[in-house]
Amino acid sequence: MEIKGYVEKIIYTNSENGHTILDISLSSEEVKRICEARPDFADEIDDELVCVGTLHLINAGEYVVFNGDFTVHQTYGLQFKVTSYQETQPEDLDAIQRYLGSGAIKGVGAALAARIVKHFGMDTFRVIEHNPEELSQVKGISERMAMEIADQVAEKREMREAMIFLGNLGIGMNLAVKLYKEYGEQIYNIIQNNPYKLADDMEGIGFKIADEIARNAGMELNSPFRIKSGILYALTQAMSGGHTYVPMELLKEQAERLLEVSIDEAEDVFTDLMIDRKIMVRPVGDINAVYLFSVYHTELSIARRLLELQGSRFLNERDFEKDLFVIEQEEHITLEEMQRAAVRAAAENGLVIITGGPGTGKTTTINTIIKYFERKGKEIMLAAPTGRAAKRMTEATGCEAQTIHRMLELSGVPSDESANAGNASFERNEDNPLEADVVIIDEMSMVDIFLMNGLLKAIAEGTTLILVGDANQLPSVGPGNVLKDIIASGRFKTVRLAKIFRQQEAGDIVVNAHKINQGELFQIGPSSKDFPFIKRPDANAIINAVVTLVSKKLPAYTHSSPNDIQVLTPTRKGNLGVERLNAILQQYLNPPSDTKVEKEIAGVVFREGDKVMQIKNNYKLSWEVRGRHGIPVDTGMGVFNGDMGVVNNINLYLSELTVRFDEDRFVTYSFKEADELEHAYAVTVHKSQGSEYPAVVLPLLDGPRLLMNRNILYTAVTRARKCICIVGSEQTFYNMIRNENEQRRFSSLDIRIKEAEL
Repeated sequence: MEIKGYVEKIIYTNSENGHTILDISLSSEEVKRICEARPDFADEIDDELVCVGTLHLINAGEYVVFNGDFTVHQTYGLQFKVTSYQETQPEDLDAIQRYLGSGAIKGVGAALAARIVKHFGMDTFRVIEHNPEELSQVKGISERMAMEIADQVAEKREMREAMIFLGNLGIGMNLAVKLYKEYGEQIYNIIQNNPYKLADDMEGIGFKIADEIARNAGMELNSPFRIKSGILYALTQAMSGGHTYVPMELLKEQAERLLEVSIDEAEDVFTDLMIDRKIMVRPVGDINAVYLFSVYHTELSIARRLLELQGSRFLNERDFEKDLFVIEQEEHITLEEMQRAAVRAAAENGLVIITGGPGTGKTTTINTIIKYFERKGKEIMLAAPTGRAAKRMTEATGCEAQTIHRMLELSGVPSDESANAGNASFERNEDNPLEADVVIIDEMSMVDIFLMNGLLKAIAEGTTLILVGDANQLPSVGPGNVLKDIIASGRFKTVRLAKIFRQQEAGDIVVNAHKINQGELFQIGPSSKDFPFIKRPDANAIINAVVTLVSKKLPAYTHSSPNDIQVLTPTRKGNLGVERLNAILQQYLNPPSDTKVEKEIAGVVFREGDKVMQIKNNYKLSWEVRGRHGIPVDTGMGVFNGDMGVVNNINLYLSELTVRFDEDRFVTYSFKEADELEHAYAVTVHKSQGSEYPAVVLPLLDGPRLLMNRNILYTAVTRARKCICIVGSEQTFYNMIRNENEQRRFSSLDIRIKEAEL
């Protein structure tokens, strides 16, 4: 319904997202009209009413028409929830005086407003807009002040007109305000000439939104602006899928499906994009590969920096053997041949890659390398891509490890170049390198090209860089295939650890993970202590078993809480996809309660106590570690794709929720920002990279062949520390072992390395 009133006061407003709570004053006629329209609230409606909604740039004293409906807040009572609004000029003398004296017009207070209205009456706004010099007839107003008043009124009128113009193109109020703030009166020219500029300039406006605006504005489907923007959008989508380039012919096919026009004759468009430094076209084998400009140069930068680090170091053979003997005696270990080779490689090379599966002694090797360099008096830094991986590295080595972002001192403010590449800016870089002689990075399979480039910029010449990871894991969520490509280039010292230590004691998880990786079929069943397989014939039976395992059986068996047990699944959609599993698991693991606040946001119910995951990198979100009594003891910037936590608090009045992430980092989200969160009772195998859980439950049934493969199964199995319980179809399990077909990822770091070496 529609209501009209004066904004009496602003109770609360969030300048970032426009969420506002305000009081409006209603005339007696308006109160009567509302009560007749809504007799169910007649006893609660008086001449003041609280309105809540996204109300950008609204001021006290303004006369506003609100559209929306009544709602009853459980704490604050009757409110009017605004879906849209329009500021309009006051309709009587009292209203004009109230508006001018409200503070909406800078320099005009209540007394001066009264004098203006007394002098000009109902002509007040006509005079201000068309003959502002006449305002100087009023005592206290100079000619200069008269023009300033007119300018302010005109600016508000222009904004109202822009809101109407943008609204007619299907642009919502939130976006319209952002556009007007960014471009002002230029918005008309931009939309008329090239609406796709909005996608280039404005965060949160992608090709699809810009395309809808352009089509509403009458732009031709085969406009060069549209085709260029569509090509860039297709490349950006490919980057989001992990690719660093797209073959030219495939890119054309994707762009044509997106744009619904032929681009066979659009070669000039590709040339223009290259001249504008938006794309690069380079040969990869016998194809023409198309890169986003920033992505190509990121791969090239990594290649050059890696080659600069690979220099050899002098190694005194006698001293090395003596040091190794002492370390083995002190640590009560005996290194096998490849472990010794890895330590030697670290001692005599500037860059070393150590790769191997579970149980192959990577931790013992890293610890020995640390002990060796400590004996040499070297400064050592340890890091991993995620908080969980860094914590695990700390526990395994006894030395402090950090996330790579924290080690590089994330600034939270992307540079122009890195912003275009979806990357962050770090305080540690070529001008301010890390103060370390040796840097060891674990879980390298998770590192994408942007993070790798940031890391290499901060590695000073002469520093030893040791990269550790399992090359058979899934590649990073972000673009690139960094670890595999570095190994595939053949240009750097790589040591592969393959021997499984204490195979009889290792348990079925380690042994079976290696069998899966080698494509070996083996007997499965419910009797294994750490690798039980529970056969179930259909999705509903599988889900019932999953719920029982997570909520009742596995917590006691693994001495952990239900929140520590992770359900992994290959797919997002479908009967056993993330979306359905999370909805069901939430009802069992965190059901509705009178003691827990909840909020539905974009169709998803978030509840205090919910297990959640961040699903995109956000370098601008701030976090704090809280000490006793909730007092912050540490702060920082950045929450990253895959970070998991628990909803600690939901504040309905402030429209925000707080999540407690790993390492006791508290992050507050506005409800508008909650689209960066999703439930994490179940997550995809891909999102579980770098994490390790006391127990994993893996439901398996038929699914897309590209996802039901050996690599996915191997990664899921290696996420479990004490137990992995697979529930479902035995045939699907064996089919996944047989299926070596991974979804191909287009990357070319190995080629860039070979080129840069020449």
